[in-house]
Amino acid sequence: MDRLEAAKVFVTIVERGSMISAANALDMSRSMVTRYLSEMEEWSGARLLHRSTRSLSLTPAGEQVLDYCHRLLELANEVPAVSHASVAIPRGLLRISCSQFLAHQILAPVVCQYLASYPQASVNFHVSSQTVDLVAERIDLAIRITNELDPNLIARRLGECESVVCAAPSYLAARAAVLHPEDLTQHNCLTYSYFGDVMWRFYQTDLAAKQTQALNADPKLNQGQAFNVPVNGNFSANDSMVVLNATLAGEGIAMQPLWAAKPYLDSGQLVPLLTEFMPQSLGVYGVYQSRKHMQPALRVMMDMLVAYFASLK
Repeated sequence: MDRLEAAKVFVTIVERGSMISAANALDMSRSMVTRYLSEMEEWSGARLLHRSTRSLSLTPAGEQVLDYCHRLLELANEVPAVSHASVAIPRGLLRISCSQFLAHQILAPVVCQYLASYPQASVNFHVSSQTVDLVAERIDLAIRITNELDPNLIARRLGECESVVCAAPSYLAARAAVLHPEDLTQHNCLTYSYFGDVMWRFYQTDLAAKQTQALNADPKLNQGQAFNVPVNGNFSANDSMVVLNATLAGEGIAMQPLWAAKPYLDSGQLVPLLTEFMPQSLGVYGVYQSRKHMQPALRVMMDMLVAYFASLK
């Protein structure tokens, strides 16, 4: 029989003062209470109670065993708390799949902070621009930047990726100005794709809308208008850093994550275009395998990424 349960029954008998009261408190039959008491006496090798028709009292051995049982039950109650506290601390390997850009620009500082905070944890990057099979590749967390996330995936939105259309001064020097999104169709656009043409989407800012309204008889014309512009060029890649390097080299115009382009915009190596129009932003998602039994390492990492993306605003 379960000795821990037997200890609990023995303590309850003493506290309640009778076998019947203990049986009622524990929702047990009296015969089961008697069996547990016998188990305790066999385990201790001594008679624990003086029993009469009207009362129960502890034997000297019973007093000692009662003290041991109290300590045993206290320890038993502490085990789940210790276990949960231990499990709640990130530990072990966390495998993360992401693009080269995300690994360098975004995840690196977050992972450094994570590893410094949780020395029993470790991280392995699976760097790829292609969508990976989480199960086949044993990936715990895949970071994806998209507005077309598969609804069948289990994902958490981590943040938002704002975009900027930009080009190097050397490219712009000998070419027509880009004043409207539709002007992009006359330029060499460097795209992040696997193949084919790409559609760039823009929204008119409040300032541009007001300027447009001033030139039109209808005040509602073009207000809040969205522009879908099919762009193409002689270069595309499935990695945004490759496209960024080509843009810096003056090969054409690109739509880049603002995080990646900002240092070059600040230094003048790239020039922002169409500032009166807002390129469509993309969602950043953490994709994982199951909502059940989420390991602390995964949960804490996603919480840290949410906080990091929020700090970039």
